Amino acid sequence: MSRPPPDAAPEPFAVPGLLSGGWRDATFEPFREGVEICHLLRGEPALALLRYAPGAGVPAHAHPGLETILVLEGAQTDERGRREAGALVVNTPGSSHSVWSDEGCVVLIQWTKPVAFLDV
Repeated sequence: MSRPPPDAAPEPFAVPGLLSGGWRDATFEPFREGVEICHLLRGEPALALLRYAPGAGVPAHAHPGLETILVLEGAQTDERGRREAGALVVNTPGSSHSVWSDEGCVVLIQWTKPVAFLDV
């Protein structure tokens, strides 16, 4: 999978076969304990792939902007329920949640503004 270098102006690009595992060719880097990220587009808006190891999660955070998530593999859970592969999750501005995956998952995530982690 090719993506633009971080310092280049964003150019249109495609991720062939995303729903059939095209994300497996992506280069991931550490994001949080047990969660890796592949930045597809940095800035605002941002676009990335997140890969959760079994049992990993992201602590409570608020969404100052829109966040959309497409579950590509496995299942992701938050306080509102479990979302399996194929589910589209829309977190509206002003919403908050924490996220975890019991068995691990891969998601495509887009956000218009960075999240704000909440003190727990």
